[in-house]
Amino acid sequence: MTPDFEMLKLGLACKCPSCKTGSLFNAGLLTLTLKDKCEGCGLDLAKNDSADGPAVFLIFILGFALVPLALLLEFTLHPPLWLHGILWSAVALGITLGTLRPLKSYIIALQFKHRPEDWE
Repeated sequence: MTPDFEMLKLGLACKCPSCKTGSLFNAGLLTLTLKDKCEGCGLDLAKNDSADGPAVFLIFILGFALVPLALLLEFTLHPPLWLHGILWSAVALGITLGTLRPLKSYIIALQFKHRPEDWE
């Protein structure tokens, strides 16, 4: 297993990049609030700086993926405009809520690996 694949696995599981067991986020299904410290190893999670990176990545990925799908649907089935609004809003919201936590965890894991001086 390559090291970057391990970081991806940690990101998908939302686990601490140091001990690989502690959860990164506070309790709650949709919360994006990080814990102050890892409950497993005591890593100071307040030192991370993922900022708006995960949201920006999702904006680009969703824009790149959903706009062609919406155009394809329009030119093949010709649904009404209100259906486009409801359908693509629900799809974008669902994908965003489902992937934002793992993507934020993945960026934190990459920062832990590639910029260890930020965590000392």
